[in-house]
Amino acid sequence: MKKILIKTSNLSKSFSSGGALQHVLKNIDLELYQGDFTVIMGASGAGKSTLLYALSGMDTPTLGEIDFGGQVISDLSQDGLAVFRRKHCGFVFQQIYLVDGMSVMDNVLAAGLLAGKGKQAVLERARELFAAVGISDEVQKKFPAQISGGEAQRAGIVRGLINSPEILFADEPTGALNSKTGLDVLDTLTKLNGQGQSIVMVTHDLRSARRGNRILYLKDGVILGECNLGSYVHGDQARHETLAAFLAEMGW
Repeated sequence: MKKILIKTSNLSKSFSSGGALQHVLKNIDLELYQGDFTVIMGASGAGKSTLLYALSGMDTPTLGEIDFGGQVISDLSQDGLAVFRRKHCGFVFQQIYLVDGMSVMDNVLAAGLLAGKGKQAVLERARELFAAVGISDEVQKKFPAQISGGEAQRAGIVRGLINSPEILFADEPTGALNSKTGLDVLDTLTKLNGQGQSIVMVTHDLRSARRGNRILYLKDGVILGECNLGSYVHGDQARHETLAAFLAEMGW
């Protein structure tokens, strides 16, 4: 039996736009499990990123409850959510947001030190993670403008993992990368998941989605269906066909 990391009850999110209320998420009941690579798909405007931000405590729901590891984070204040995210969540975005005036290593160290950890422990963890994602000592010393997009995104993954989060949340992590660089990032995420890291990723890309073991399809603010693919195996044509058939059924 897999451990439940996040459980939502009647999760809803609405926005006011032009005097009208738009219901982006509608009464979502969902469980996310430890060790899963969960992928959230759907058409533009389906509510994918809104769901990701709610699950991770980056945004608060209009209605409903989010239980994260036994703590109801939907009741926390903004300051409380900020502390919670630093301790329990890691983030990787399409735009990488490394600080230009800091080296790659210092970008990662800053994230760890903000969580109140000792510098030596953070440094050792950073070196371990950089080695795991294939970032050399030379690249670690460079500034963001001096490295490639793929190196920057892998550094972003290291930053997201520096505090050993229960879940790594990734929002279109390959969206701004070319095909080869995007593949490197996907390989990194797949390797991390194989080592036990729980991941929730939003994507519109079929190649990226194939890396997940659980695919959730969102439409008009509700989960229309899900597809369970099992562990990723490179070159598994049946996996590709199963996912393609599922997405066709969903109207993707």
